[in-house]
Amino acid sequence: MSTKETLTGAEALIRSLELENVEIMFGLPGGCILPAYDPLLKSSIRHVLVRHEQGAGHMAQGYAHVTGRPGVAMVTSGPAATNMVTPLCDAFMDSIPMVCITGQVPTSAIGTDAFQECDTVGITRSVTKHNELVMRAEDIPMAVRQAFYIATTGRPGPVLIDMPKDVLQNTMTWHWPTDEEVVDSLPGYRPNVKGHPKMIKEAAKLILASEKPVLYLGGGVLKARAAEVVKELAELLQIPVVTTLMARGAFPDKHPLCYGMPGMHGTATAITAMQKSDLLIALGSRFDDRVTGKVNSFAQDAKIIHVDIDPAEQGKVRKPDVPIVGDCRQVVEEILKAIKELMAEGISATDITPWRSRVNGWKEQFPLTYDMSGPGDKLKPQFCLEKLRDAAPEGTIVVSGVGQHQMWASLFWEFNEPYTWVNSGGLGTMGFSVPAAIGAKAAKPDRTVWAIDGDGCFQMTAQELVTATTEGIHVKIAIMNNTYLGMVRQWQEMFYGQRYSEVDLAGCPDFVKWAEAMGCVGIRVESVDEIDEAIALANSINDRSVVVEFRVEEFEKVFPMVPAGASNDEVLLHPNQESRREFLK
Repeated sequence: MSTKETLTGAEALIRSLELENVEIMFGLPGGCILPAYDPLLKSSIRHVLVRHEQGAGHMAQGYAHVTGRPGVAMVTSGPAATNMVTPLCDAFMDSIPMVCITGQVPTSAIGTDAFQECDTVGITRSVTKHNELVMRAEDIPMAVRQAFYIATTGRPGPVLIDMPKDVLQNTMTWHWPTDEEVVDSLPGYRPNVKGHPKMIKEAAKLILASEKPVLYLGGGVLKARAAEVVKELAELLQIPVVTTLMARGAFPDKHPLCYGMPGMHGTATAITAMQKSDLLIALGSRFDDRVTGKVNSFAQDAKIIHVDIDPAEQGKVRKPDVPIVGDCRQVVEEILKAIKELMAEGISATDITPWRSRVNGWKEQFPLTYDMSGPGDKLKPQFCLEKLRDAAPEGTIVVSGVGQHQMWASLFWEFNEPYTWVNSGGLGTMGFSVPAAIGAKAAKPDRTVWAIDGDGCFQMTAQELVTATTEGIHVKIAIMNNTYLGMVRQWQEMFYGQRYSEVDLAGCPDFVKWAEAMGCVGIRVESVDEIDEAIALANSINDRSVVVEFRVEEFEKVFPMVPAGASNDEVLLHPNQESRREFLK
């Protein structure tokens, strides 16, 4: 390609995205970004036209969740850019690689309060891994290369490039930066991927000496593509494993060493195993407050090995005994090698059979449970999820909104392969699931994608089903309609003396009619005897999106539950299990 080739900034932008192997992007045009939409007409990149910019961001996230590649969103300036703040923050909290391109007013108008001007870089500084206002057309290829490099290396995250309109219109001499030029242009950015050899050996010694170890897996295991090597470590020493909300699928639920999700609404076994352990091997996890509960009472007798690619996570919440900064897969491979070397030298692992037996006892005594629906009773959401799970085709991707249905989906679905669970963990963004499901389906068109949503969440971003219809990206939505903001209502019932303030959503809309108006098939399920046929019908329809509204019990609660600010030792069990609480001691 000639180095003397002259392109507009807009042409350079689109070519740069093509060279970064972008296949699909999500967006909505407007005045300042309009020049970039013209060369898209000739591009190999598929553009998905959304109905709201927030939807573009969440679609990019859904794409990134299931592929590991950066999702790309492009919108205009002002309100379009501010509508992207929520997905950017969501991606930042959950370490999702994403590149967002925003339009900006011409350089000569910056700072004049021009029409649809806002300080996008300033507004998004705290919710992006990196952001940049590009002031010259010549700088566009480097800005794009840096964006993809930063978004995907080290701890992944969102990067924003702000493009003034005249920069897109001006011409430049084409140059595509080399890998070396990109690295040299970021002298302060050198992610450490290899763990310290001394720390790795210390970790290996601690693991072999431990009597009550637990592998505490976070979303970083998935980001690092480390699931297989982590499984090898668990099986080598038969160590119990817990998978956080962001790590569901990183270790197979059907595996005998898997004890489910820890945290505020985790399994009693996972919560208690962490509390009683003498060693937590934290891999790609960040000791989130939803996992630790009251920090000073969390796993008090446990030593900590903390593996994370982000040095800022070391000691942020819990001081580790062995901090290891590095890529999770590479570090675990080295820990495995060190363990095998120590064993070859005659250092044997402590027998943890009594510990596993104890953990299995908790699993037997405290399985997930709920009160089944009787004749004429309303459907239980857990029952609906079990039915959806059992009827789902192999490889189904599950996307959830935020709230009670999110917790039930994580608890009652069985995740046996990585990258089949997509949700908003750190930010807890209601409205996430519909657009994220569309992004996941766009990335994996041959997979079935079920979005598990609540009636509250669905009403925030349902309009993106119009996008699904017009773009032919067909997803399946299961609405657990309990006519309430369910998680808020649960808290008000348990901690606010049943004073229900502004949580009642009953009466409107008609979800079936709404679905049909958006070009989807709408199905309503109100009783147990309707459920199998409805799910079978939904799974059989692949030429349109499907919305299944399950009319579920209004006052069902999520158990177990650790009240906010309480110790994990104070976990509230399902009322059917409270009489057996002494077995957790």
